[in-house]
Amino acid sequence: MQGPVVRRLGLVEYEPTWRRMQALAENRGPEQADEIWILQHPPVFTLGLNGSREHLLAPGDIPVVQVDRGGQVTYHGPGQLVVYPLLDLGRSGLGVRALVCVLERAVIRCLASYGIEAVGDRNAPGVYVEGRKVASIGLRVRRNCTYHGLALNVAMDLEPFGRINPCGYRGLEVTQLAELGVERPLAAVAADLESALLDELAQASPSLACSA
Repeated sequence: MQGPVVRRLGLVEYEPTWRRMQALAENRGPEQADEIWILQHPPVFTLGLNGSREHLLAPGDIPVVQVDRGGQVTYHGPGQLVVYPLLDLGRSGLGVRALVCVLERAVIRCLASYGIEAVGDRNAPGVYVEGRKVASIGLRVRRNCTYHGLALNVAMDLEPFGRINPCGYRGLEVTQLAELGVERPLAAVAADLESALLDELAQASPSLACSA
């Protein structure tokens, strides 16, 4: 089986992209290749399937979309790198928790290459630098296929995170690579994270040994 097809989509609207992910999970055949989508979204708040609107403090003019992933509320906007792994878990041999760990490790590896020490959190999935969240993770599994994924803050306007309780945690501080001294262009960070994720997937399961 061939490895994941990597699609670099640029800046794309949130809701049509989400619907495309849903359709892929619903209609894909057993021999269809896995895909990884790398992109950015215009400003949008997304609220998880069982998320509470009490965590939307003051969304203002930014749209809110209730979606079918796990977790609470988060924000997407330009300057944030979004990665959607659209994988057949049955074929990969990975469980959901294992895939979350793969995503966390990919971000941690990427940041380590910039000299930044980051960690995951089993109780609150995502990646943190000195207690501040730099990457969020939320997944959905349908027909044993995953969609949604991770969002890494690179160089963006962080103000909208102050309008919510990020990921449902009151007072959670959010950071980004630009604040951590990384001046690398987003396209270069995307290439670095893509490489790290493909390596982590290959190491996690031989059936996911892959090439872009």
